[in-house]
Amino acid sequence: MDSRATAFQARLAERGIDIQPREMDESTHTAQQAADALGSSVAAIVKSLLFDAGGEPVLVLASGPNRVDTALLEDLLGVPVTMADAKRVKVVTGSSIGGVPPLGHPEPLRTVMDETLLDLPVVWAAAASSTSVFDIEPHRLAELTKATVARVS
Repeated sequence: MDSRATAFQARLAERGIDIQPREMDESTHTAQQAADALGSSVAAIVKSLLFDAGGEPVLVLASGPNRVDTALLEDLLGVPVTMADAKRVKVVTGSSIGGVPPLGHPEPLRTVMDETLLDLPVVWAAAASSTSVFDIEPHRLAELTKATVARVS
């Protein structure tokens, strides 16, 4: 297994969260690649996207096919929103784009979760690398991330 996924698993275990990362033979960098590798629907793939909201980082957990509507996000948060660049993503989350997990970051992040994810029994998210994923029940993910569940697309 990728050493980043192993370290991620250990960080979560220290917090009492048990996950089982799954190493894929091919990249899971995009939602479609992850779905293809897992044999799942793209809707079950969690995209962890970092935004700057009034100067503060906000993580949005979006369902694979959904494109985040920044106007909706701005209305929800009450401040201007822009997508974070790759450098900011790495600094804030500790992971590179394509491998950003939905939790377990160096500092807790304000999180918004796509309400459509709650329609699924299980979702798949990056485990800190572009080839590692883990499954989780979406209501548990919302609980662990203390996410605001909202329409994001």
